[in-house]
Order: sequence, then C-alpha cells, then structure tokens
Amino acid sequence: MANVFVVLNSGSTSVKFAAYTGDDAESLDLVCRGQLDGIGSQPSFAAKNAKGELVDTQTWGRERILDRDAALKFVITWLQDHGAGLKVVAVGHRVVQGGVTHHRPTLVGEKVLRELEKLIPIVPSHQPYELDAIRTLAKAYPRLPQVAVFDTSFHRTMPEIAQRYALPAAVLGEEIRHWGYHGISYDYISRALPRYSPTARRVVAAHLGGGASMCAMLDGKSVDTSMGFSAIDGLPMATRCGGLDPHILLFLLKSKKYGAAELETILNQKSGLLGLSGISGDMRVLKASKAPAAAAAIDYLVCQIVKFAGAYAAVLGGLDAFVFTAGIGENDAQLRAKVVGRLAWLGASLDQDANVRHGPRISSQDSKISVWVIPTNEELMIARHTAAIVSAVVQ
Repeated sequence: MANVFVVLNSGSTSVKFAAYTGDDAESLDLVCRGQLDGIGSQPSFAAKNAKGELVDTQTWGRERILDRDAALKFVITWLQDHGAGLKVVAVGHRVVQGGVTHHRPTLVGEKVLRELEKLIPIVPSHQPYELDAIRTLAKAYPRLPQVAVFDTSFHRTMPEIAQRYALPAAVLGEEIRHWGYHGISYDYISRALPRYSPTARRVVAAHLGGGASMCAMLDGKSVDTSMGFSAIDGLPMATRCGGLDPHILLFLLKSKKYGAAELETILNQKSGLLGLSGISGDMRVLKASKAPAAAAAIDYLVCQIVKFAGAYAAVLGGLDAFVFTAGIGENDAQLRAKVVGRLAWLGASLDQDANVRHGPRISSQDSKISVWVIPTNEELMIARHTAAIVSAVVQ
C-alpha cells in the first residue's frame, strides 16, 4: 500500500487539495488535485488526475448544504475511497502566518494551534479558515499527523533591519513587523532556479497573480520582499491596493467618515487593478478592453514591478537573474516584455520568440542578466515539507 501525503489550502468557502505519493520528500509524484467550492451555499466538487483529466465531479443542491467540517471530511474520504491501494499518512496545510516562533514548517498540536490563533488579527481573511481545517481533521482523524507550512517563514532570513518599521518598540511589539508572504512560492523558485541557472546568486522573483509580490533573494534566501505586515502591501493586485501612504487612511477616517470595516473592504476588494481601471481586476479582461483606464491599470502594475526590481537590484548589489512566476507571470508575454524592456538599464535583453513560447529562458544570449519563466508549485513544496517532517518523526 502506497503512502499518500495530502495538501490542503482552506479558504472561507473553498478547499483546494492535492495528493502526492512517494517514499521520501524528494521523490513525490502527483496523484490527483481538485477543489470543493461553494461551501455553505451550493457546493461543487471536481478532481483531476496527474494528467489533468477530470476523474470526478459532484454537486449538492440547496437542500443539502455542506458546512466546512463536512467539506473537509468529504475530501479525505474521497481520497481514501478513490485511491485504490493508497493510504493517507499525513496532511500538509498552507498556513499564511507563522509569526516569530515558526521559522520553518512544523508538526501541529494543540500548543502550536494556540500560538497560531494569536496571529489571526494580522491575517483575518486567511488564518481562521486554515486553522479551523486543522482542528476539524484533528477531531475526525486524531492519529493523522498534520503539518503547517507557512508563507511567512521563508522571509525570516531577511536582515533584522529589513523586518523593522520605524515605530516605537513599545508600539511594534512582536506582532508588527515586515512579515512578507508568498513564501512557499519563493521557496519553490529558490530550489528550482539552480536547475536552469546554477551560478545565479542575486535573484529577483516576481510572483504575479491575483495576489502579487516580489522577492529579492541572495543565494536562495530572502533578503527583502514587497508584501509587508499585511498581504495588501507592495504591488497593486487584482483587488488589493498595494503600497500607499498610511496617512491616506487617517485622512479617510477623519474627513470622509469611513469606518474601519469600510476601509478594509476598499483596500482588499475594491482597489488594485479593479480600482485603477474601474472595469475588472482580471488581467485578461483588462487586456481585452479598449478602455484607456484598462491600459493605464496595466501600465501602473508594470511601473511598480520595475520600481521594485530597481530597488532590489540595489539591495542585492546587482542582479544575476529575474524570474516571473504565478498566473500572470507565467502566461502574460506582453506584460513580461514591457517589464524586461524597462530593465534594459540593468542589461536585460528579451528573446521575443522565447517570450511568446513562455520560456523557460526568455532573455537573449547577450543579455547581462538571465530572465526566466518558471511555473511555481506551492502544493509540491507543502507536500515535500510534510513528507520530510513526518519521516523525521517516524525515524
């Protein structure tokens, strides 16, 4: 019977999952992946095999509304029932915030859960649902090991000065610092890039999707990143604003009479590309639009990417490689061309044909820095960490 490591990414109304089999962390093979959407309303389930072929779908009518507990149990039960000869031996969870205590993935017990629950106010739109999934499975399958893999832990290698804000120490405490997110993605890129460019030490990676950020890496370790205390800082995203002057919020609170809840909605759901364009936060929709505001929103994103790239080249003392990843980074050749064109001052030169083919290398042979398109794989990274920790415990 083959061992299976399950990866879960739990949200407020959905659960994404993947299952990997293998004897150790470095030899894992994807078995299947899928998603259960519409939790609490009209649930729908779909699963695909490793080839991307649809293997099962299910829907539930309004008369049978799945809650989060039932949805999570359904996923585990489905994997056990549909994977002939497979045994679920551990579950790895994406957990956004690990705090100062958890610099690396960890086996989760009650003590760890209590520590992570204290961080919910920092990331209230993610952390509660991720921890709820762990508690649900612990109750239903008390002997099943569960591992938390944190988006913040990769960035704990940043110099202390890069993790600070210029506020009084008494105000900062342990909670307020430059945390950085998308760390699981950058962890994967830091391990994948040496296969393509083994001599690249000074690297800037751009994780460009619905959520977007950038990371400066030296010898595979994070030294700076655009997301800060929260996941709305840095680059403009689909609906999140990115960096802005903090006094704007004070101004809106005092003069425009917005409440905290209204501002939270504006910053997270009505800003970014959507706010700039007034049309959509979806890059595909903006590219198809002839409205000047759509083009202006895209140009704004390009400008911010270039600005962070320049800053991080200064932080690193030069640049050896630039990596595009995630949905927009991996698929939008036009945006990549605009960014690389504006990095010519760093010696970047684009191979137009390679860029249209989506790489992996999209820089020309005479480019002074290599530019890459590398698909990220956060699920595999979580599965590897989970397998490594569980194997260590067994030994």
